[in-house]
Amino acid sequence: MKILVTGGLGFIGSHTVVELQNEGFDVVIADDLSNSSINVLDGITAITGKKPEFEQIDLRDKKAVQDFFKKHDNVSGVIHFAASKAVGESVENPLLYYENNIGVLVYLLQELQKKEESYFIFSSSCTVYGQAEKMPITEDAPVQAAMSPYGNTKQIGEEIIRDTAGVTGINAILLRYFNPVGAHASAHIGELPIGVPQNLVPFITQTAIGLREQLSVFGDDYPTPDGTCIRDYIHVVDLAKAHVTALKRLIEKKNKEKVEVFNLGTGKGNSVLEVINTFEKVSGKKLNYKIVDRRAGDITEAYADTRKANDVLGWKAELALDDALSSAWKWEQKIRNK
Repeated sequence: MKILVTGGLGFIGSHTVVELQNEGFDVVIADDLSNSSINVLDGITAITGKKPEFEQIDLRDKKAVQDFFKKHDNVSGVIHFAASKAVGESVENPLLYYENNIGVLVYLLQELQKKEESYFIFSSSCTVYGQAEKMPITEDAPVQAAMSPYGNTKQIGEEIIRDTAGVTGINAILLRYFNPVGAHASAHIGELPIGVPQNLVPFITQTAIGLREQLSVFGDDYPTPDGTCIRDYIHVVDLAKAHVTALKRLIEKKNKEKVEVFNLGTGKGNSVLEVINTFEKVSGKKLNYKIVDRRAGDITEAYADTRKANDVLGWKAELALDDALSSAWKWEQKIRNK
């Protein structure tokens, strides 16, 4: 069986391709390189000793998707990462997000529904919960009104998958993850943000290496122990392994429902200042940071209840925040040749 990984040269996608190949799966990557680099293919090959198939296509082109599935007619499993993902950009350009995140999903499902049986793993997000009323967040927490078009595309995407799976041979798992960080221990692949990073950890590493002058901490007056926002930071390698576990669950017919949902996190929240302090400890570098005003749309805290993923999916985060930050720093130094 061949597995299609859309957005497979991106941050989470590339790490997932590594874990799939390590488990013996044949992988074909579809990526338009709009937010990734072809060099990532070499990184994957260096780690696994096997170069995955690669097709550079824009999945927003319906005919290109149809042609892809004609060419690769033995693809019956899809892990879908290809999507735009910046909250701020989605507010400024909502139609780009609806076209890319919803249109592509529809085209992929249209091809999969032609098969008697197929498997679909969806890259969802804890943003579907908004500011949850209770911590930690379980899969039964209500899905709140989305705070951005990006968040809305994840909610709508989940609904589309449910509706489609109900009347086709598609079985699906929706993985709602918290905050992916870190890099592969080999430093052959990692997070490669184009332009100014939207996420905390690449901004930290770029500040530490001198690429950014200063790190902004958005608000220190939240109702948390140190006043800064709390998030659940999960190592990208742990996250990648969860996708392989989920795919195997579907292939081995262990799923209890046509569509299952799992939160992926560590079950522990860390504040922004805790992340900064941990990075300083593992890297030996002092960070130049400044407390600035709160950022619109930021919620106070979000961390996962991981019991369902642990007990039902049979997956558990193994790597700590120290591991994630030291691997991210090693990766940053490598790509800057320092």
